Amino acid sequence: MCHRKRQEQMEIDHLQPYSAKAAYSKGRVRIEEECEVRTAFQRDRDRILHSKAFRRLAHKTQVFISPEGDHYRTRLTHTLEVAQISRTLARALRLNEDLVEAIALGHDLGHTPFGHAGEYVLQELTGHKFEHNVQSLRVVEHIERKGKGLNLTYEVRDGILNHQTKGHPHTLEGKIVQLSDKIAYVNHDIDDALRGKILESNELPKAYTKLLGDTSSKRINTLIVDIIKTSEGVNDILMSAEVREAFLKMRKFLFERVYIGSIAKEQEEKAKHVVRELYTYYMDKPDKLPETYLNELEQGEDKVQVVCDYIAGMTDRYAIHTYGELFFPTAWKIY
Repeated sequence: MCHRKRQEQMEIDHLQPYSAKAAYSKGRVRIEEECEVRTAFQRDRDRILHSKAFRRLAHKTQVFISPEGDHYRTRLTHTLEVAQISRTLARALRLNEDLVEAIALGHDLGHTPFGHAGEYVLQELTGHKFEHNVQSLRVVEHIERKGKGLNLTYEVRDGILNHQTKGHPHTLEGKIVQLSDKIAYVNHDIDDALRGKILESNELPKAYTKLLGDTSSKRINTLIVDIIKTSEGVNDILMSAEVREAFLKMRKFLFERVYIGSIAKEQEEKAKHVVRELYTYYMDKPDKLPETYLNELEQGEDKVQVVCDYIAGMTDRYAIHTYGELFFPTAWKIY
């Protein structure tokens, strides 16, 4: 028996009945020869980890645009925190760790530069709902590998598409990532807001911190332990009613005090302007797009989609650099 088959059998023997098993995956769009060493979900994780879109997350905004300091979260550090919380939950609940890690690593690949600010501008300009979860799925299905995509399993693609609050993942592993995403960003955004003096620790609502904890690590631990206790032996991933209510109210507090109108968001209008001008430029001059995207147009892909693909794939600094190249005067010489 090869190493992969031994691992698949271990999943069948030791994971809980409700978990996803690599051996029973619904498979890939394009059939491939199986790996001798890795399960299907492990291969998916590795493909995402080695993708160009994953590397670009290091230079994409999480919440605060262009903060001065090395310790603020980026889209990449957020992704890694989601993956770690997801794996902790999956291990404790005897669910598939490889599947939750693959979903977590891929869930934000479609985010635009400048975080949700860029997403809102593309929604405004295109007249339809540009959503990062849908774009993340497009990245792994189509954009990576020069249009070939990563050919991931159904379970990973489903988890990536449905990680938002309104989503309905078809696996418990997908539900774990859906919750872990929120646990991660609520807690690290509080941490970043405190570091940036957007909030003071005594401003955090005591009604919620008393239950959840007065530090980031305590809150994360409280939430993880609560989910494990509430979900054990149940075909669902749940928080207890009391903890869920406190967590959602803390999240609402963040939206009111940090995500909307705070000093940390004062660069948003500039960022939106950059995205707006780039979109307008490439819609007017699609021939200026890189060769890969020109090939997409030649193959009949919708121009709006191609321009969105290009801009959404940019990092913050690349978007700013491209904007400067296109619209700022540069030095020239007369010979």
